[in-house]
Amino acid sequence: MTKVIKQGNKKIYDGYKSFQYLDEGEDYKEYKLSKENDRVEPYVYPVSEDQEELVQTILEEDNIISMHEHTFVMPENLNEFYEFRRQGRDWTGFEALSQSGLDVIFENFMDGTAMVTSQAGWKWSDVIHDLGIRFSDIAHQDMVIKAERIADLYRAKKEGKIAFVAALESCTMIENELDRLDILYGFGVRTMGIVYSEANQLGSGLRETRDGGLTVFGKQAVRRMNKLGITIDVSHSSDLTSLDTIEHSDKPVTINHSGARALWNSNRLKPDTVLKACAEKGGVIAIEAAPHTTITRTNLTHSIESFMEHFEYVANYAGIDHVAFGPDTLFGDHVSIHELLTKQLSIKSSHGGNSFPKVKWVEGLENPAECLPNIIRWLVKKGYSREDIRKVVGGNILRVLEATWAK
Repeated sequence: MTKVIKQGNKKIYDGYKSFQYLDEGEDYKEYKLSKENDRVEPYVYPVSEDQEELVQTILEEDNIISMHEHTFVMPENLNEFYEFRRQGRDWTGFEALSQSGLDVIFENFMDGTAMVTSQAGWKWSDVIHDLGIRFSDIAHQDMVIKAERIADLYRAKKEGKIAFVAALESCTMIENELDRLDILYGFGVRTMGIVYSEANQLGSGLRETRDGGLTVFGKQAVRRMNKLGITIDVSHSSDLTSLDTIEHSDKPVTINHSGARALWNSNRLKPDTVLKACAEKGGVIAIEAAPHTTITRTNLTHSIESFMEHFEYVANYAGIDHVAFGPDTLFGDHVSIHELLTKQLSIKSSHGGNSFPKVKWVEGLENPAECLPNIIRWLVKKGYSREDIRKVVGGNILRVLEATWAK
């Protein structure tokens, strides 16, 4: 294992902790939170000293982007999780993010488990509450900036900060109200999934046994998001809904956290037809690392190797210009939270009944601060060119955002 003496691209961090402007115990209930770093033994993907030097140069010079994360810090005691969610207040792992090497992070919140008023998630009032609370916290510190324009993405790195792109994994909360998309845009949301795993007013999710595709209302929502400058995502959409969305959108569409179904037969991953359509539209497919997702028939134990096998498949099939990374990690025990929230997150449906060895965490891809440096190490060790690395760790994503966001 390589000992890293200096992590490149560290941010200007003053020690801020979430909600330190409030009084613990008076303004909110205190919970013991998971460690942001070192919850499990840290893992550094092994490379030579010369390769590590190149990794650090890439982190310092290039735009490093994760297209899908959940940067909130979970409670250490998961018996408190439902009560924790009902209070509607999520802590952000600012300290760990300062060491992540990331310049831009797509924050997907936790609105499938937003439970202020309902345990079912995705309620309009709960989503608005969640956005407001998180952005209030962000407004009280200086390292993370709210990204609403393309220029924000580029200035973050120049200023030693992290651009925080607000993303929602589903449009479920808009119900049949198109104008709610405008409201969410006004709050700062810049990318939205059409549907989570369960069907909604826009289309079918991956959990549905009958794939109805994109609805008439869904087509109207696609047009509205195109006009507003909201990047459209189909990661959790059914196959037909994904294809319909790509076809009806005037702009590129993303798959910001998934993998290749050709390598592992799971509805959570995308078939070649969807990967091809996304790439031909100019979109990008970001590879996911949430526990027990991007495994393969040759790498049944989830690891950085199985994860990167999905990357290489998509890069070879769809093209190096259409692949990126959206690890979909968080700060806390991801495996146990999946077990606790199997119904809300449609975990069984996404696994498709396949059997595989369980891991306690995905080594090297355990949290948002660990992923991109190890991914870059893997790419450098495997001999990828500097230009190709530049594309897949950020350049491809920036191209799609420039094509989909309002100018």
